[in-house]
Amino acid sequence: MDRAQKEKLVEDLGQIFESSGVVVVAHYEGMTVAQMQDLRGRMRAVGGSVRVAKNTLAKIALEGKSIAKMGDLLTGMTVLTFSEDPVAAAKVSDGYAKDNDRFVILGGAMGDTVLDQAGVKTVASMPSREELLAQIASMLGAPASNIAGAIGAPASNIAGILSTIEDKAAA
Repeated sequence: MDRAQKEKLVEDLGQIFESSGVVVVAHYEGMTVAQMQDLRGRMRAVGGSVRVAKNTLAKIALEGKSIAKMGDLLTGMTVLTFSEDPVAAAKVSDGYAKDNDRFVILGGAMGDTVLDQAGVKTVASMPSREELLAQIASMLGAPASNIAGAIGAPASNIAGILSTIEDKAAA
């Protein structure tokens, strides 16, 4: 890899660290290619990505950033999982670590906060963006359907009473 390629990689990594909602750092020593492809597929399914990069280049990309302390996690064979959704990459990484003992989460970063292993597990336990939006939508929709039911109920009651009166008058 020549200097220009390294500079481009550092720039790409810097963009990942700045724009991602969450970045998880993990060891992947001993994982097979099939296992790594499985991880990539799971990440892709939730809109995330997996990146293997040299630790020295990743540390250079972290210089001057608010999460520069995350560089302490970059030792050994590390892989970065990241997503714009602040929960997705942490959820997939945590779930994958439970299934595969060769994938060991070291920590990560969420926004400007550096996370340890426990922090990543906490983020993984939070509902995802889509789940939160669904909960909010159902909360917003419930009062409207209750109001519509309450408004519609008296009209149906009046119609029932009128039809009963009409039936009695006809008899």
